Amino acid sequence: MRNDSASLTQWEDPKPTGPNLDVQELIRSAVFEIIPLNNAIEAIDALPEKSRVSVTASASKGQDATLDLAELLIDRGHYAIPHFSARLMRDRGQVKDLAAWAKDNELTTAFVIGGDATEPGDYPDALSFMRDLFEHDHGLSTVGVAAYPDGHPLISEDVRRQALFAKQDLLVEAGLRGFCSTQMCFDPARIIAWLKAERSDGLTLPVHLGIPGAVERTKLLTIGARLGVGQSLRYLRKNRRSVAKLLGSSAHDPSDLLEALSSQLTPLGIISLHIFTFNQVEPTAAWQQALLHS
Repeated sequence: MRNDSASLTQWEDPKPTGPNLDVQELIRSAVFEIIPLNNAIEAIDALPEKSRVSVTASASKGQDATLDLAELLIDRGHYAIPHFSARLMRDRGQVKDLAAWAKDNELTTAFVIGGDATEPGDYPDALSFMRDLFEHDHGLSTVGVAAYPDGHPLISEDVRRQALFAKQDLLVEAGLRGFCSTQMCFDPARIIAWLKAERSDGLTLPVHLGIPGAVERTKLLTIGARLGVGQSLRYLRKNRRSVAKLLGSSAHDPSDLLEALSSQLTPLGIISLHIFTFNQVEPTAAWQQALLHS
């Protein structure tokens, strides 16, 4: 549990104040994603003060590893957004305990994901877990859900879309604010086309756009297929300028993608960035600070 001296009010999504959301404001409000691996403490040490930090959950580490890192982040003055993985929940009793943990830590924002555990407990997907979670006194005011502009390797497009809209409806019924956070995607045209189609069909949730941080190019090029961003990697291969720039430096630079999307941020309801750091926080934080002070 966190110390009383570390009490903080969890962050709220920024609201557009003009015809186009300032890209710098988008960068300023960015969420750094951290994975509970052996180098997680080093990654946390590299965070700017009062960062917004999303903590992943995995079958190999378990849900408790995520909660432990979230508590550490809060103790250090950051704004933690832990992932709650449905397939890691054994039963309703564990969901009740998780809700109590969120309440005790005065957490206001969480991100709900189905997860990748091959043998789930009582919750095979995020939607069934959310229904039970919302019946408990969790103290949350905002809940994020996943979105897939590049598709999902294990879920059909129809099932994915139905699930996203069902989660949106459930959030409304529960009286909670929500957002959808997208997978990593490199192709601005694909992002725009996907989100225009979703908006046309009734998606009202604000979007946190998933982008790779300033991570090593070799890591970035090898994780794509595993994370289900194969179409985006094919885009990179076809776009010679992007590939040349990526291969010509030691780290990926997300700036070009943001520039390509700048005129569409407000019209499409993109209000924040979700930066996949793969725990390479130091170069990503340096990229963020350089843009903020340029």
